[in-house]
Amino acid sequence: MPQFPLDLTEAFIQLGTIRYDETGLDAVLTRIAQVARDGIPGAAEVSVTLVHGTEATTAAYTGDLALRLDEWQYEQGRGPCLDAATTGTVMIVADMATERRWPEWARRAREAGAGSSMSIGLPIQEAVVGALNVYGTRPGAFDEVAEAAQTFADHAAVALANAHLYDSTATLAQQMQSAMHSRAVIEQAKGIIMGQRRCSADEAFAILAKVSQNSNRKVRDVAESLVRQVTAGGAAPRQSTRPEG
Repeated sequence: MPQFPLDLTEAFIQLGTIRYDETGLDAVLTRIAQVARDGIPGAAEVSVTLVHGTEATTAAYTGDLALRLDEWQYEQGRGPCLDAATTGTVMIVADMATERRWPEWARRAREAGAGSSMSIGLPIQEAVVGALNVYGTRPGAFDEVAEAAQTFADHAAVALANAHLYDSTATLAQQMQSAMHSRAVIEQAKGIIMGQRRCSADEAFAILAKVSQNSNRKVRDVAESLVRQVTAGGAAPRQSTRPEG
């Protein structure tokens, strides 16, 4: 097993303490960036790039320098963080002063105070890729830690994928809960109308739909309004559920 600097070993431990049930996706991304900045030797600022299709964004960053260096790449449509994200590899700029692959970006980065950088691809899921971007103030800041940083990025990718899965699952659960609530309210409203009109369930729903159309409101909102009227104190006014025409 490779030996890592003590600060990187601590970073691995910090990644393992993330609780997805207590932390949102944005907070997980920010935590990964902070742990990387504190744990990777030579790191001055860190960011996380996410790429959805052709759109790249900086989802988390520890300082304005990292954000600016990312956004300059997005403006040009090329740069180490974009190449790392799309290829899943490590892109190291050892010295901004001598960089030839992205000369314009490197010049601006050096003027902003960056001497070197390291971007590591983060395969998250089929529709989303990303990169962990580490910026140093001196040239050659990451010459000796690239392998260890890659291992850290592998752990971070797992943490990020888990957070993304948990966030997606939680969102789906919320959507299902909302749908179930809407259905329950509509069924309550249908029952009220059936009792008032002595009509069938289909006819009661048709009345709700007609009121929804005439008032330009969702059926769920019409149903909730009717249920509130009844539960607040007595029968709802009959005209509130009487379709026009």
